[in-house]
Amino acid sequence: MLSLIVEDDSSSHLVLQKVMREYGEVHGATNGTDAVEMFRDAREKGIYYDLVCLDILLPGMSGQDVLTAIREAEEIDFVPTKVSKVVMITAMDDKSNVLKAFRDQCDAYLVKPVEIRMLREQLATFGFKPLAH
Repeated sequence: MLSLIVEDDSSSHLVLQKVMREYGEVHGATNGTDAVEMFRDAREKGIYYDLVCLDILLPGMSGQDVLTAIREAEEIDFVPTKVSKVVMITAMDDKSNVLKAFRDQCDAYLVKPVEIRMLREQLATFGFKPLAH
């Protein structure tokens, strides 16, 4: 599994990265602009992210805008089996932000601080399994 973590808070990024490494390769971005560029560049090279963990509050470009750009990039070269699962991550338990994220086609959301157990449960619902060691 290939995942992209988009998180500007270093401690949250490290927690997500630690868990996601159990499932496969992990790439990271600390702002929305870099994340969109990484996502688009990967697709142009035929590399597809299985999962994107995306903070809603990011410097420069909001997580909502990143999500929209990701879904637009997927529409350009649409491959039904290559649509990324997107988990929005928020420090705010704000229903309007969460509802907007779902309208913009995120697959799930988690509230900070991210509980590792909750993240693993969400990954399992997507069918992702840790790598055998």
